[in-house]
Amino acid sequence: MRAAGAVLWREGCLAVVHRPRYDDWSLPKGKLDPGETVPAAAVREVLEETGFRAVLGRHLRRVAYEVAAGPKTVDYFSARVSSGAFEANDEVDELRWVPFDEAAGVLTHDTDRSVLEAFLAAPADLAHLLLVRHAKAGKRDNWPGDDDLRPLSSAGWRQAAGLRAMLPLWGVSRVHSAPRVRCVETVRGVADDLGVGVALEPRLSEEGYWPDREAALVRLLEIADGPGTPVVASQGGVIPDVVSTLADLGGLALGDVPCKKGSTWLLAFRRPAPGWSTSDSSTAWPRLVSAHYLPTALPNPPH
Repeated sequence: MRAAGAVLWREGCLAVVHRPRYDDWSLPKGKLDPGETVPAAAVREVLEETGFRAVLGRHLRRVAYEVAAGPKTVDYFSARVSSGAFEANDEVDELRWVPFDEAAGVLTHDTDRSVLEAFLAAPADLAHLLLVRHAKAGKRDNWPGDDDLRPLSSAGWRQAAGLRAMLPLWGVSRVHSAPRVRCVETVRGVADDLGVGVALEPRLSEEGYWPDREAALVRLLEIADGPGTPVVASQGGVIPDVVSTLADLGGLALGDVPCKKGSTWLLAFRRPAPGWSTSDSSTAWPRLVSAHYLPTALPNPPH
């Protein structure tokens, strides 16, 4: 059984809900609906249980335990309140806003306390960037024209539609892409829904990245440090090196860095001190504190 939930926060406090059915205090969570992705379920469950609309942040952890129906896994995200108000409902009869450092004493279950520990391991208000590999575009050998112009296949358009639905859950406000038709097409729907253009990033294409990796990484960090949450579409020859290099610089142990077509890396950065500049030491740049791989934006098939 798959489920999703969140640590819902605002102004130094997080939401803890009381479920009369179990007489416990817990973090909001619930089962995935058929045809629903994990991030979408997290946002929906937060809304249904708390009345608050949420903007997702970093992935915190996955917990697993046994229930009467069998094994259950729950993916938790950090989630910032954007709007709403609590009203008692069938599942939750009370909600408390608890200061971060007092929440462990309110939560009933050790699993929730482990999620809280992951949440408290980094600042709540991080910078996020969604790094997307372009969707499927058929085989290069079957495309007679310039490879830069190779468009998405029908399967790729389905993946792009999934990304168009999923990526806004993080409150994206800017869209960037390597200048390849298949990269731009992968995220154009997101840009259209925002009413913005797709900013082309030559350094984040395979041809632009490898001649000067440092300059390309600097460009990505500049994008991450801008206002709002950006989406960046790039290629399979770039993304694994970007993620592994940023992880090494941030002291994260990631191991292998997968990069399927249509997948997303959710990257969370600690922002630099105000007034930083490129002439400062490397510690002045945004530092990666979390990296979570989303292999698909399409819902898992029913099981």
